[in-house]
Amino acid sequence: MTSSQVVGILGGGQLGRMLVEPANRHNIKTIILDAKDAPATKISAGDHIVGSFADKEAVKQLAEKVDVMTVEIEHIDTYALEEVADRVKVEPHWRTIRIIQNKFHQKQHLEKHNVAVAEYREVKERTESAVAAIGEELGYPFMLKSQTQAYDGKGNFPVKSEKDIDAALKALGSRPLYGEKWAKFKAELAVMVVKTKDDVLSFPTVETVHEDSICKLVYAPARNVSSEINSKAQELAKKAVAAFEGKGVFGVEMFLLPDDSLLINEIAPRPHNSGHYTIEACPISQYEAHMRAILDLPIPKKSLRLKEPSIMLNILGGAKVDSHITVAQGALNVPDASIHLYEKGDARPGRKMGHITVTAPSMGECEQTINPLIELTNQIRAARTDVGPPDAPVGQNSQDSSSTAAPRVGVIMGSDSDLNVLKPGLDLLENTFGIPVDIDITSAHRTPHKMDEYARTAADRGIKVIIAAAGGAAHLPGMAASHTTLPVVGIPVKGSVFDGQDSLYSMVQMPPGVPLGVMGVNNSMNAALYAARILGAFDDEVKQKYEKFVKDMEEEVLAKGQKLRKVGWAEYRRE
Repeated sequence: MTSSQVVGILGGGQLGRMLVEPANRHNIKTIILDAKDAPATKISAGDHIVGSFADKEAVKQLAEKVDVMTVEIEHIDTYALEEVADRVKVEPHWRTIRIIQNKFHQKQHLEKHNVAVAEYREVKERTESAVAAIGEELGYPFMLKSQTQAYDGKGNFPVKSEKDIDAALKALGSRPLYGEKWAKFKAELAVMVVKTKDDVLSFPTVETVHEDSICKLVYAPARNVSSEINSKAQELAKKAVAAFEGKGVFGVEMFLLPDDSLLINEIAPRPHNSGHYTIEACPISQYEAHMRAILDLPIPKKSLRLKEPSIMLNILGGAKVDSHITVAQGALNVPDASIHLYEKGDARPGRKMGHITVTAPSMGECEQTINPLIELTNQIRAARTDVGPPDAPVGQNSQDSSSTAAPRVGVIMGSDSDLNVLKPGLDLLENTFGIPVDIDITSAHRTPHKMDEYARTAADRGIKVIIAAAGGAAHLPGMAASHTTLPVVGIPVKGSVFDGQDSLYSMVQMPPGVPLGVMGVNNSMNAALYAARILGAFDDEVKQKYEKFVKDMEEEVLAKGQKLRKVGWAEYRRE
C-alpha cells in the first residue's frame, strides 16, 4: 500500500474518474462526493456520498470520513472547506480555491505577485455606459467576462463594438463582470504544474487548439515553439502557481503573443483537460502526480518528462446521443490510439464525453495517425444545429490551415535565386513522399542571427532534417550544421563562375566534429531523397513510399532498355 490515508474528492466527473484510476493502482482509498452514478463512482469501490459538492453539510459529512480532501472542480463552497480545514487537510488550500474560482480576484492575485496577465478592468456598474468606458480604455474588441461560474467559454462574450454591449450584458446574466484586453495571440499554450511540500515542478509545455471555446486538441510538445519559449512558459507557470497556497496539480493556460512574450490566461487548481495526454505520454500522469503531491509521496522530476510526442483529441457530444460511440469505434482501427470514455450516458451537443490520445516517435506521425479521427469529429460537429461553422478549420495545424501537418524537413536557401534549384527536390518531398516542408530564406552572412535561430530551434519545431542550398562561399549549410544536432544536407548551387565547384569544395571541407552531407552541384533531388531516407528509418509510411519510388525507377529503366532492344539504337535516339 502506497498510503493509508483516505482521499475525499469533491466532484465525480471525468477528472475525478481519472484521479481514482491511479489511486486504485496504489491501493489508495477514495470517497467521492457527487450525484448518484457520477462517472468516478463507477470505478471506485469507496463508500461514496451522494450529494452536491457545493452543499456545506455534504462537505462536512465527507470531511468526517477522510484524511485529505481535494477537488476536481473549483466551483465549490469554499466556506464549507474553511470550516473543516482544522480537522482535515484540504489540498490545495481553500484560500487558493476561493481566489481562483473568482477570475477577477485570480487576475488581481497574479498581478500582485508580478505574474504577467492581460490588462483588465472591473465592471463596477452593470450599465452600457460603464462597459463602454471600459471599451474606450482597453480598446475594441475586448472580452467581457463573468467573474464566477465561468468555464469552457461560458461566461465570456467578445465585445467587438459598442453595439455588442447590450447583448453581452444580457447573455452574461447577473454575475459580477470584468473586461479584459483582447490578446492577439499566435498560439495558446498550457503547462501542468505540480506543487509539492518541497518544490514546484512542471510537465512540458503543450499547445491547445480550441473550437467553440472548448479545448479540442492538445499537441505535446507544443508545435513551432522553441526550447527557449518552452522553458519560459514552464517558468512562468511555476511562478504563477508558487503564488498560491497548498499542494497538487494546477492547470495553467497562457497566450503566446507575436513578439514571443507570454501572458497567463487562467489557472485551474486541479488536473486539467490540457493534461490528459500525460496518461499515455509521460512516466506518471497528472492524476497520479496530483495524488502523490497531496499525500506527500515522492515525485521524481524525470517522471514528468515526455516519453514521446502525442496528440489528445476531445470527444464532444454531437447531434445524436451516441455520437461519442461513433468516434470511439473509429479509433479502434487507428494504431497507437488510446480511447477514454467517461461513462456519462447519452451525449449532449458539446458535452465532453471522452478523449483519444495518440503517441508516436514524431509529431508528424502523430498528426498522420489522428487525422482521420479529427475529420470524423469535424463531421459530427457539422451535423449540430446549436453552433455555426467554426471560425477556422480545426486540423493538424490550426495556425496555418493550408498546411496539413507540421513540417518535418526544413529547407533554407541563401537567396531566392536558389529556389529554381530547389524546386525538383521540393516537388519530390511534398508531392511524391507527402513530407511537409518548412521553407525560408536566410543567409549565413547577411542574416546570421536569423540563420542561427532557425537552425537552433528546428528540432523543437518538429523538424528532423535540414536541407540548405547555397552558392559562392556557401557557408550556409556548414553554419547551420554547427547550430543544430539534426542532420544537415548541403546543396552546392552553380554560380556565375567556377560552375559551382567553389561551393562544393567549401562544403566538403567541414572540420572534424561538424559533419555535413553534401550532394552534387544543383542536385536537390538527391538531397530530397537523402532526407526521405533519414525519415524512412523511423517512419514506415515514408519508407514504403521510398521503396515504391525505387521500384518505379527500376521499372522505368528496365522499360527503356526493353524498348531500346526492340526498336534499335538509331530509332530510339530519333524518338
